[in-house]
Amino acid sequence: MFTQKANKIFQDAISTYKVLNDVEQPFVNKYDKNADLISHLLFRKCWIDTVQWAYEDIIRDPNIDPVAALRLKRKIDASNQDRTDTVEYIDSYFLNFYKEVTPKVDASINSESPAWAIDRLSILALKIYHMQLETVREDATMAHKSTCQKKLEILLDQRTDLSTAIDTLLNDISIGHKYMKVYKQMKMYNDDELNPVLRGNK
Repeated sequence: MFTQKANKIFQDAISTYKVLNDVEQPFVNKYDKNADLISHLLFRKCWIDTVQWAYEDIIRDPNIDPVAALRLKRKIDASNQDRTDTVEYIDSYFLNFYKEVTPKVDASINSESPAWAIDRLSILALKIYHMQLETVREDATMAHKSTCQKKLEILLDQRTDLSTAIDTLLNDISIGHKYMKVYKQMKMYNDDELNPVLRGNK
């Protein structure tokens, strides 16, 4: 199943990042895009999410210097755009992969594209990783560990359900029961012509 591969790559990306555990570390993709494009994209997607997770932790420091916080906010904005772009690359991969499939007459469209569901699966991998750490944290109380263990079990159940839904969607697309129609995000706040503040500063 596709999600078995995806979940394994997500875990690999997180583990690789955590070796240095530094948002400034250089990104090196383990997967050659020419040999295995989808693995390359999945690894990149989860790496972006992992770095952004760290950004979001840092910016919530109540004692953070305001100048540093603004600089970090710019990095988060750039990371969000990178994340969106990568999701769209993943959808482009699937559009090309299934381009020879003819949808059936009664084929329907899904509420979200495969890549946006995969986006949630990547973030879920991070939630599972960090929640599992809380269940074994040495300075945490038994009550905290117990609460986090229950949350972890829910997250693991959620991953099973989401993985099943993604695999079902991809199978439905492959046999023509579903069809893909991808809408670009068209984010307005990054566009010099669409954001009135940026347009006014030109």
